[in-house]
Amino acid sequence: MSNVVFYIAIVWVAVLLGVVVVQLAIARTIGQRILALDLLTLVLIGLLALAAGEDQRSYALDAALALALLGFVATLAASRYYEDREPFS
Repeated sequence: MSNVVFYIAIVWVAVLLGVVVVQLAIARTIGQRILALDLLTLVLIGLLALAAGEDQRSYALDAALALALLGFVATLAASRYYEDREPFS
């Protein structure tokens, strides 16, 4: 039963990944693109967490944590640059 749930989760995250990539491609404004890239990062973190659960190893969780930290900083910097046109002021 748990294998079925795991494969359903993998398929669901893959579908979400495809939807986010399409949303990124059709985004009209910079703000929508920043939001889509942040959502893409979150979906990839979920995919890494599922991979860590399947492998029973922690290196994918380490990668997910690093991606979460980098994604947060990148979203913050991009949003500040979009707002003020100065990334560090």
